Amino acid sequence: MTEKGAAAPAARAVLQQCLHARLQVKPADDQSEAQFVQINRGMVMYICFFKGATDDILPKMVSTLLNLRLCESDSGKLVSVLELPGSLLIVPQATLGGKAKGRGMQYHNNIGKEDGLRLYSSFVALCEKELMAAAAPAGSGAEVTVKHGTYGNRQVLKLDTNGPYTHLMEF
Repeated sequence: MTEKGAAAPAARAVLQQCLHARLQVKPADDQSEAQFVQINRGMVMYICFFKGATDDILPKMVSTLLNLRLCESDSGKLVSVLELPGSLLIVPQATLGGKAKGRGMQYHNNIGKEDGLRLYSSFVALCEKELMAAAAPAGSGAEVTVKHGTYGNRQVLKLDTNGPYTHLMEF
């Protein structure tokens, strides 16, 4: 529920710091083995777009999510994934848009698949640009990568964290 007079969110994100994450992006089939992407220290970001979401929201989302101080540094201080520097795993997660109806879930507020894929692809590209720009001057030698899941597919995630430090953000 939104506050009285507040607009419905255009997107929802869940953030989780991680030590290591591995995501299956393509299941095994008759011709090939399953394919995976993985990151080391950084953040896993689950993303869902709702009906009415446009490209206008993307710069604010990227800036806000990448600058939140949710990652624990070696000293124990909370820093952003840009300051860490850390890697990012972006997972499209349509179930974040679900609402309970009876004992089931409905996803009527989610964006259409074509528009969702376009926004998701643009979001990933903006995150890559920002993370790489922040990592370049750091020169720390830390591996900084942006990996992402496959929009519209069920994916299997394995996650190692240093504590369940999960945050929900709406835009």
